Amino acid sequence: MAQVVCLLEGDYARRLRRGRHPLLGHATVNVGFIAGGTQANIVPAACRISVDRRTLPGETEKSVRAGMRALFRQRQLRVRIADQKQAACLPLETDARLPLVRQFFRVAGQKKAAGVDYFCDASVLAQAGIASVVFGPGDIAQAHTAEEWIARKSLEAATALLLKFLRSLP
Repeated sequence: MAQVVCLLEGDYARRLRRGRHPLLGHATVNVGFIAGGTQANIVPAACRISVDRRTLPGETEKSVRAGMRALFRQRQLRVRIADQKQAACLPLETDARLPLVRQFFRVAGQKKAAGVDYFCDASVLAQAGIASVVFGPGDIAQAHTAEEWIARKSLEAATALLLKFLRSLP
């Protein structure tokens, strides 16, 4: 499994950085969980890893899995890929020409959309046909950490902007 992890975090990650989306940047891969073995002096019978592969518009889970399988075959690595997600985690790409999106941009004083390289529920909503915009206070660097926090000033600014947007609606 060490070879698989090195391949994913090395050659595969470099390959992903070559393709870029104008708003979202490049696709990413992260091995976030490794489990196997019972003690240090025994070769494990099995090892499992969990991989987080962030996709770009135009990529599908099926095409990503096929590409990974082909890569493993090329390197003669035997790997079984199992999908453990409850819902597809596709990238979000909201049409900036939608009336509410344009109005939000006007109120926020923003000329164009900005891309982020993290996942949120807006993608799931968009897949259900609900146009979504990701907006909120704070810094993603503090999100989902043991010491997660949002500066009061950031929260107040986001609240004021959201109220301004809501009040601008007919």
